[in-house]
Amino acid sequence: QVQLQESGPGLLKPSHPLSLTCTVSGGSITTNNFYWSWIRQPPGKGLEWMGAMAYSGNTYYSPSLESLISISRDTSKNQVTLQLISVTPEDTAVYYCADTGGSWGQGTQVTVSS
Repeated sequence: QVQLQESGPGLLKPSHPLSLTCTVSGGSITTNNFYWSWIRQPPGKGLEWMGAMAYSGNTYYSPSLESLISISRDTSKNQVTLQLISVTPEDTAVYYCADTGGSWGQGTQVTVSS
């Protein structure tokens, strides 16, 4: 069974970069036809799909976030990483990674505050 685990800094200040990692176990991030998405949920709001890494290494981004984020992978570590160039308090949210098989991580809280 595939398991996903997000990790990140927790608390950071505005204008700082953010890097979050999704570590996958029980499966490979290069498995054919699998996509690994980053999704976030700000407090009191709905889920927002941010982007995805395909099994092939191709990346896909939400048009509204495309200029602000990047997604990469390390196949040797079976990890997918989300980077935000510069955060604002509006980036405060629980960040999840999920795969196309329906598996989700438990989420990691990111709080942006001065």
